This record gives sequence, structure tokens and C-alpha cells, in this order.
Amino acid sequence: MHRTRSAMASLAACAAALLVAGCASLNSVAVDVSSQGNWPADRKPGSYAVERLPSQQANAAEQDRIEAAALPALEAAGFTRVPLEQADVLIQVGARVFEVARRDPYMSHWAWRNDWWFYGARRPFFHGPGFGYAPGFGYDYYDVPDYQREVGILIRDRRSQQIVYETRAAYSSRWTSEALLPAMFEAAMKDFPLPALTPRTVTVALPPSPR
Repeated sequence: MHRTRSAMASLAACAAALLVAGCASLNSVAVDVSSQGNWPADRKPGSYAVERLPSQQANAAEQDRIEAAALPALEAAGFTRVPLEQADVLIQVGARVFEVARRDPYMSHWAWRNDWWFYGARRPFFHGPGFGYAPGFGYDYYDVPDYQREVGILIRDRRSQQIVYETRAAYSSRWTSEALLPAMFEAAMKDFPLPALTPRTVTVALPPSPR
């Protein structure tokens, strides 16, 4: 029994090391993007203020983190944040994540996540250990979820209140990283304000993993 437990522990440790190595070597992500709007061809990106829905106001700390992740993409597109009364446009920023179950014979629920800030305090960020054997096969099947992430940016002209641009990005993966959310916002704004094929796949680079 002791040998069996030791072997199981060693196997889990090796699998964990492989998972970490695979995540560390990922240097880009391919994100599905959909964009619509009627941004005038001769209008330059200008000043903006953030507009929050009541539900976003109720979760201010979490919304602060989401907006911070979107800020580099907005600045790269040419926007500058200013007080509300000075803004040319109002921008709403949103993000969500949910689990999509899949069956996998090689992974178990010992896998961890480190994007607790994205989920907020409502869910744990560590899944407890689980490992098993199936007679005649060697490993048990587990429901190992993918994480479907979606972000969205809505741009509204402040004076006319007309929506001038809307863009959304989605990415599904088993692994997770704090770098994913800024990368998805970058993909969502990549083609702004030019008309672009919708939907489309946009590949963006991830920052190097700290060593």
C-alpha cells in the first residue's frame, strides 16, 4: 500500500510538472473576436470615461481589476482616460468566465488555478486532490473542465448616446494565467476602428513567464 501511494504521488508530481512546463512555454493565444459598429472613418480615437452597469458598481473591486486589464488595449488603440464631463466617448468593459466540462482520462482534479482575482472571492481557486485507477486501464476518467472566458468592450458617443463600436473576444482553455485577460482585450481591440471579418481569429503574444 505504501509503494502504491508513493507511486501515485510521484505520478501526480510528474504530471503537475509537465502541466507547469506546458503553460510556461505558451507564448501566444489565438482568440475568437467579433466586432460591429459604425465608427466614422475620419474620427480619431480620443478621450473616454468608463461607464458601469449597476451590477458592476456593486462589485467595484472586481470591476476595477477587469478595467485595469482592458486599459493597455484602449491606450494602444489611441484612447485617453479623462473625467466624465471631458470624455468624447463612454466605454463599458465586461468579462466573465465559466466552466465547460470535458472528459479526459489523463488529468484529474488536482490541477490548480491562479486567476482567483478574476473570479472574485465567491469560488475557491484550488481544487483538492483526486486520483484513481480503473480496472484494466490504469487511470480513471474525470470531468476536467475547460474554462471559457469572454470579454467585451462597448463604445458609446457621449453626446449622442449612440453606440459606435462593439467588440467581443472569447477563449477556451484548460490552463489559466493572469496574462490571459489583458491579452483577450488586446485581441478585441486589435483591428479598431477598421472594418474586420466577423467572427475571426486574432493571435496575440503573451508576456514572458517570470522565472
